[in-house]
Amino acid sequence: MSGFDDQSTWGKEMDADAHLSTFDGFYKFTKYGTIACIVIVAGMALFLV
Repeated sequence: MSGFDDQSTWGKEMDADAHLSTFDGFYKFTKYGTIACIVIVAGMALFLV
């Protein structure tokens, strides 16, 4: 996360563990969603052309 996980600048009301786990989940969803889209488009290019 390149500097974004520096918790020293976060307010006390921030739930750091919840924030980081939410970000990690979003990152994984985005990564695997992108890979799935690439596989689908590659499959379409291979089988539909």
